[in-house]
Amino acid sequence: MPDYRTIRSLGVEAPGRPYFFCYEEGPLAEGQVRLDALYSGFSAGTELTFLKDTNPYLRSRWDGERGVFVDGEPSVRFPVPFLGYMEVARVADSRADSFVAADVVAASYGHKSGHTADPFQELVVGMPNGIHPILGIFVAQMGPIAANGILHADAETFGPEVRRLGESLTDRPIVVFGGGTVGLLTALFAQAAGAEIVLAEPSAWRRDKAEALGLTAMTEAHAWQHAKARWHHGGQDRGADFAFQTRARSESLHDALRALRPQGTVIDLAFYQGAADRTRLGEEFHHNGLSLRCAQVGRVPRELAHRWDRRRLSAETLVLLERYGQAICREMITQIVPVDDAPSFLSHLVSERPEFLQIVFSFE
Repeated sequence: MPDYRTIRSLGVEAPGRPYFFCYEEGPLAEGQVRLDALYSGFSAGTELTFLKDTNPYLRSRWDGERGVFVDGEPSVRFPVPFLGYMEVARVADSRADSFVAADVVAASYGHKSGHTADPFQELVVGMPNGIHPILGIFVAQMGPIAANGILHADAETFGPEVRRLGESLTDRPIVVFGGGTVGLLTALFAQAAGAEIVLAEPSAWRRDKAEALGLTAMTEAHAWQHAKARWHHGGQDRGADFAFQTRARSESLHDALRALRPQGTVIDLAFYQGAADRTRLGEEFHHNGLSLRCAQVGRVPRELAHRWDRRRLSAETLVLLERYGQAICREMITQIVPVDDAPSFLSHLVSERPEFLQIVFSFE
């Protein structure tokens, strides 16, 4: 194998203009693995914000020391050469004891033709033989996002005494808002935990996909009304124990709050880019004493940080894929696009807005 190779990366040259960027990758160092891309999942909720010029990093800078955004100081400027964080690759060469050539792994490094990874510094997860390699796109990032939402509900109920993922949801009524990839994975985690679950989604096409996965799906307005009519805990105590909000729409957040029983909790996994003018905090949120808890994948619940991390959430994702993998392949992966066609496909996606769930770029 040559010491150097050229890597091609899918990025955004300017608003509305996806492009390929190339760079040289150096020799393999001790402890590293060299990866050749197989598949890369497209995260529409995040990546389209760069194509549409709405990502907050294009307008402000994240001050990690203080934990705030500083307006007027962009931390990202066009061109944006790297996108993506849902990859599956084959090990081409290894100088790490934990991997050998030909291993199939899940990682998070972007829509690139290859990558040199340090398994001690980066999350690189070996894919079991019984799981189709394409499902690895969910293992390093998207599955952990959903699992972390479930873990936040567990922490809300049990504090530091959580014994297993989803134990707070067993036999409890919940609503998941959003039938995209995160919403469906969250709903499947909740279903596996034994929750009584309704999925709320405005798109009839996505509701059909959810039903094909064995979920009960309805519109958002129907879902919160269903929660209040069906789940009666006595007196004026009606609604869901938890609502998981995965749609980046303030009106969806408001309906999620409406679905809750008094003192219930919304676990929010959505990435909002605009104002929240349709979330009216003076209404149900105030009068029912509700809670709103953000579950951002970079932060597991503080009280569980000593026992839970991204690697453990990835392991939980593999368990989910063992159970639902065939159905996820059939219903959730809706477009497999040769990576050479990715720029034209993304332009089509923005301009024509076809129905989709999980888009996968193929490097094979």
